[in-house]
Parts: sequence; C-alpha cells; structure tokens
Amino acid sequence: MADILALTIPYTAITVADIVFALVVLVAGLLLAGILTGMFRNSLKKTKLPELVVEFLVRFLRALLYVAVLLAVVSALKVDVSSVVVGLSAVIGLVLGFGMQDSLNNMAAGVWIASLRPLDKDEFVTVNGLSGKVHAVGIMATELLTPDNQFITVPNKIVWGSPIVNATRMPTRRVGVDVGVAYATDIPRAVQVAMDVIKQDSRVLADPAPAVVTTELADSSVNLQLRAWVNTGDFWAVKNDLTIAIHAAYGKEDIEIPFPQLDVHMSRL
Repeated sequence: MADILALTIPYTAITVADIVFALVVLVAGLLLAGILTGMFRNSLKKTKLPELVVEFLVRFLRALLYVAVLLAVVSALKVDVSSVVVGLSAVIGLVLGFGMQDSLNNMAAGVWIASLRPLDKDEFVTVNGLSGKVHAVGIMATELLTPDNQFITVPNKIVWGSPIVNATRMPTRRVGVDVGVAYATDIPRAVQVAMDVIKQDSRVLADPAPAVVTTELADSSVNLQLRAWVNTGDFWAVKNDLTIAIHAAYGKEDIEIPFPQLDVHMSRL
C-alpha cells in the first residue's frame, strides 16, 4: 500500500498520496463550506435583514468559500498557491478585457437589487416582458418561477436596467372586469345589476368604493368595466368570480352581451 501511495504521476512530482490528500481536503472543504454557509444563514435570519438580502449574502459567501477550497486543494497537490493566484489574476485580467464587463455589471446590479429591493422574495413581478414569483437574487442573476412552474434566470443588469412591475408589493389592488352590452340595453339598469354583483362579494373593500363605468362605445357593444378594490391576495380569485357572476347576472336579467357583428348594406347599382 505504501508503495502505491509513493507512486508519482508521470511528468509531475505529484504522488498518489498527494492526490488522496487533495481529495480529502476537497471533501472536507466542501463539507466545511456547507456548515459555515448554514451557520451564516441562521445568524442572518436572526437579524431584521429581508430574506432576499440574506439569500444574496449567503450565495456570495458560498462562492468565496468555494474559491478558498479550490486554493486549498491546489496547495495539497504541492503546487505553489502564489503562482496559481498570479496566473488566475492574469487570466482574470485577460477576461476582463474581452467581456468580463457584463459579469461585473451583473454583480454590481445584484448588490443594488439586494440593497434597494425593488423586488423581494415571493413577490410576483414582470421584468423585461418576463413574469414570475421571485425565487432569489444571486450574484449574477435573478431567479423567477412562473405560475406554471417554469424556472427563469434573468441577468441582474437586465433586472436593474428595466422597468419592474411589482404586482404584489402594495397591500390592495383594483380588480377590473370588462363586459360589453348591446346598444339597445338600458345602460343605467346594466350598471345597477353590475353594482349589485360587486356588492355581493364580501371580499370587495368598501374604501375605496367600488364602481361601474362606461369605458367605450365599441363597434358592437357599449363596454362597461366593473372596478372593485380588494386585498392583493384576493385579486385573481375575485376577478375570476366577478367575471362568472356578471355573466350569470346579465343572463338572468336578459341583458344581452353581444357577439362581434358587422352590418352590411347592399345597394343595387
């Protein structure tokens, strides 16, 4: 066994024993990095820092620990770490000249996002045309989960440099349900029926007061909009229920919701 461990790798001074030791250092280093990261996360959770900031700092520390483990493994292989650092610095300098700017921009943007928090963990946002619930903000990218469970990674510089529509930041939202009625309809009656539908929903807030407004004289219909303020968590449920309820109510009251139609007048030449 000792003879095997004393064998050297061809064209190098590295022995089998060095490789075994390096593997032990690698495994131990990864385990230690995981333990330290977990302790760091637990300590941060005891503070008042937002969860998004905690996740960002934990990921940043994990990346630094992995670099330290890599250097420890290289050192275990009896390679001069200082020369490796110099070599990495040269490579990094070269990469910086050929496109590392995007990476640095992403890192800087990640710091700003985590600090100023235009979005936060579990909030539903739309960024650059992409919508989803915020899963995390990493060093390089922001992670979103769509309602159908697709995982989207958006570079931080795009998030920071784009308008962010945050659908869940505010405690209340206004539901808008559009419906069209025929031109022959008694509009005040249609409005009153719609108001009754809104008031029957206990989730609708009294302040601001709900309303039904005429939004457009369209080609085939007079368009109305039911407007009701609700708690943000009730938004989609109330929107769905009001849509179903207004359709049923107009059907019961014989208020026509017309199909798109076109009148064609023919004349004999």
